[in-house]
Amino acid sequence: MSGPNAPDKWRPSLGLVIFTVLATVAILPLVGLFFFRLYDNQLIRQTQAELIAQSRVLAAIFAQEVQAQLTNGIPLGAEIPPGVLPDPGDQVTPIRPALDLTGNDLLRRRPAALPAGAPADQAYVEIGARLLPIVRETQKVTLAGFRILDPQGVVIAGRQEVGQSLAHIEEIAAALHGEYRAALRIRVPDKPPPPIYSISRGVGVHVFSAMPVIVNNRVAGVIYTTRTPSNIFDHLYQERVKFLLAALAVILATMAIGLFFSRTITQPMHELIGRAARIGKGDRTAFRPLRHYGTREFAQLSHSFFGMAEQLARRSDYIATFSAHLTHELKSPLTSIKGAAELLLDSLDDKSDGLTRSEQKTFVSNILGDTERLEAMAQRLRELARAETVPQNERTELASVISDLKGRFPACVVTAAGSLARPIGISGEKALIVLSHLADNAVRHNARNIRLDAVDEHAAVRLVVGNDGDPISEANRERIFDAFFTTRRDAGGTGMGLAIVRAVMTSHGGSIRLLPTSEGVTFELRFPAA
Repeated sequence: MSGPNAPDKWRPSLGLVIFTVLATVAILPLVGLFFFRLYDNQLIRQTQAELIAQSRVLAAIFAQEVQAQLTNGIPLGAEIPPGVLPDPGDQVTPIRPALDLTGNDLLRRRPAALPAGAPADQAYVEIGARLLPIVRETQKVTLAGFRILDPQGVVIAGRQEVGQSLAHIEEIAAALHGEYRAALRIRVPDKPPPPIYSISRGVGVHVFSAMPVIVNNRVAGVIYTTRTPSNIFDHLYQERVKFLLAALAVILATMAIGLFFSRTITQPMHELIGRAARIGKGDRTAFRPLRHYGTREFAQLSHSFFGMAEQLARRSDYIATFSAHLTHELKSPLTSIKGAAELLLDSLDDKSDGLTRSEQKTFVSNILGDTERLEAMAQRLRELARAETVPQNERTELASVISDLKGRFPACVVTAAGSLARPIGISGEKALIVLSHLADNAVRHNARNIRLDAVDEHAAVRLVVGNDGDPISEANRERIFDAFFTTRRDAGGTGMGLAIVRAVMTSHGGSIRLLPTSEGVTFELRFPAA
């Protein structure tokens, strides 16, 4: 009967799983490039924050210049509406960057300057001239564009557009009414950007900042600044050779990892699967070790698997051999019983000349003798089955077992010495079965004395059991542990005693062997220490 099969559903192969992991590792650097888009917005807000700080410093200087000219009647702009100015009691009034590239705040290109409706007041022109050196020195470091406007939106200082009006531009129009305003606008570069720039939206925009200059609750002017946000891809493009080398290193590293996985996992796994299939078909040559194990855990798995498979194979061979021997052993008494019963039945039916009373008694005695032999054999088979059961946390001491042994064989002198108090990993019942079979064999072969010597060997207890009975011939020494082998078949021997002893010892992790001796018989048993 075959075992239960796994549910029939799709499962990825080990190779597919490893390939997926490797492919993911390989594309992670490429996927990381797209995550740079998330930094575009942060870079834009960082740029806006820098423009706010720079323009606020210039606005303070501009305001001081205008304050100094108030006594000379310098004209001021529009009055600030209520609610626009911060509370005078506030010690800190920060302007937080709020531009959002992902929120579709992008405007068209900045409109061109228009001719001024009226020229700027001379006082403002003079202030612009005094501020121009400061603007130029600041621009050298910050790389930002600066324009200083009078209250009417006319440029009074800057590299370009001096004397022209910018009052029609949205952010400047808001600043001329006392509100700070910033804007993102499309930028047309002087030269085409590198192809890699297409990954980022932030490289094609300009950040514009319009900071109002407030004097006596009126607009005295506007500091208009602009700058392109910083961009990481410019650096990547400049270092494209190194970038390609890094990509090549990632590919080579991925291939190396793949080869490592293949050698340590995939190849040993496929070889073990092939071996399992061959073992299932009865190929005994498949028990040899794998060519390569890969990992420590896989080596342990392989050793455990082959050990289990070899044990099952030996068990299968044992069952086949045992079945053949059992059939042979049962055949003789069953044939004898059947023949005797048929003769007795014929005698009762008067189909023959009839059997004498003595002959009938002989046949009945034969039937009873064969029945007793079958009962003894059945008892030995039950003992053998119990002997081969897997032990569960068993332990006992040899001293108590030997005491029971002496009670079972009072006609024999049993002496014991050595480490009899050392606990062994076997139950007292099974240890008594082992020693009882050895003692029974000794008594049936004319032994009068049995000596047991125990030696503690840390992980095991070695017990030497010797007797002064008839020695075992050289021809029989190799067969004494075989099931159904006996030299006392005529006396009712089943040949199962030593087979049961070996089965008990083996199932508990111990062993038994026959030692060479000049007189008597000596066995060496190794019990696992508890």
